Amino acid sequence: MPYLKTFFHELKNQGKLGESPHSRKDETVSPTLNLAAIDLGASSGRVMLARFDNDRLTLEETHRFWNGAVQAHDHLYWDVLRLFEEIKTGLGKAGQTAQLASLGLDTWGVDFALLDRDDELIGNPFHYRDPRTNKQMEQTWAIAGREEIFSRTGIQFMQINSLYQLFAMRNSAALERAACFLMIPDLFNFWLTGRKANEYTNASTTQFLNAATRQFDRELLGKLGLPTDIYPEIIQPGAQVGNLLALVAELTGLPRLPVIAPACHDTGSAVAAAPLENPQSAYISSGTWSLIGVETQQPVITPQSLAYNFTNEGGVNSTFRLLKNMTGMWLAQECRRVWAAQGQQYAWQDLTVLAESAPSFQSLLDPDHPDFLNPADMPAAIRAYCARTEQPVPESQAAILRCIFESLALKYRRVLSHLEELLGHRLETIHIIGGGSQNRLLCQWTADATGKTVLAGPVEATALGNALVQVITLGHLDSLESGRQLIRRAFPLQTYHPSAGEGWDKAYEQFIKLTE
Repeated sequence: MPYLKTFFHELKNQGKLGESPHSRKDETVSPTLNLAAIDLGASSGRVMLARFDNDRLTLEETHRFWNGAVQAHDHLYWDVLRLFEEIKTGLGKAGQTAQLASLGLDTWGVDFALLDRDDELIGNPFHYRDPRTNKQMEQTWAIAGREEIFSRTGIQFMQINSLYQLFAMRNSAALERAACFLMIPDLFNFWLTGRKANEYTNASTTQFLNAATRQFDRELLGKLGLPTDIYPEIIQPGAQVGNLLALVAELTGLPRLPVIAPACHDTGSAVAAAPLENPQSAYISSGTWSLIGVETQQPVITPQSLAYNFTNEGGVNSTFRLLKNMTGMWLAQECRRVWAAQGQQYAWQDLTVLAESAPSFQSLLDPDHPDFLNPADMPAAIRAYCARTEQPVPESQAAILRCIFESLALKYRRVLSHLEELLGHRLETIHIIGGGSQNRLLCQWTADATGKTVLAGPVEATALGNALVQVITLGHLDSLESGRQLIRRAFPLQTYHPSAGEGWDKAYEQFIKLTE
């Protein structure tokens, strides 16, 4: 395949910005700004065509594709080569639909790729649920100390973090060969443009980015016996990574478009589009994970935030996302997958109908219990957990789903109470953004459990935030706040007021005893 040799030769030598997409003499500039927003989540990826006409921003899905873990022997991996092919396919389709001005890409956090000195990929990137990180956190604490790691990074302790993934590889041949460390979106940006750089918001999920300097903490890495010289520059959201490599442009049928870094962490992009109005507003970015937090100007790194295991991830406009990262719709997703394998197919709306039909507050669970990280059979894991904790065992699918959704709402209440304590003031409103905002039952139960008004939407917050940053970078909006005002106007929100339903306070007491 001779084009691959050409492609990698250009990757090694390309560093210059190419022509502007508006420089071709035979084309006229459209009054509508067309952008490609590439959004890769843990279970699917999409290429979205965003159209901005100064008054509104609209989205059109041009390509959707599956994503997920690939099991090989005892490990879980990401199939990044296939994903890159899907990205190019989606870009080609978007380019056939409209004349694009730029593109931007976001993905999940924590996972990374290693390149050798010839810029070749060293193996398949591991999936964050791979079991090799078991017990790695405790081993790092024995060397660096839990308090020291948090004081430097301000990041929540989770075994999936990049720090523990790297630590698990410290004696591996792969890490010895490594010449460059790139987070997943940065790997794709490198393959698109030839530039190696790590975008700030995604890099902040590693737990080795220093919160004060906003650079990789090489002193911490060295103390843990990890490489200190394989990390390229950090770039901020809104930076132009480069232009499409000539061969990528040729393969996709596109001009050499600017590739702009949005918040390359999908939650960072989602929060950028959250229509927050005041400091009393919290958000829940609801998908496979639920990320519950607020936007702050400075990190909150205190003994109390450490005790509550909160995180301070990087945001757009030099902000921080003070939040708690907890398991979200993963529990229901895995139940749905297992039931589908057994011949019972359910649409997402079917799950809420089933959950609503079951009796309330029969059994509860801690969504973040290790039993639910990656079981082969999620329904069986939930039943075993309930039996072990001496609760009624949910036998029916309806009872299992009710257990999941009620437990999520109660966990949201617990996290929000901790967040209010850290902030020193009450939070009045919760903005639920992302795919979970479509789950009317969970939205209402969140309002009931917390006693707060819930505003649900927009559903496509991540792609909208991705596109907003591109629009601002291209000079068509003057600020992120202008973009959020535009979203408030263009995407009506569904309001859920807390009801006077009985049982939530008693269930909350039961939940606290169960989880602490």
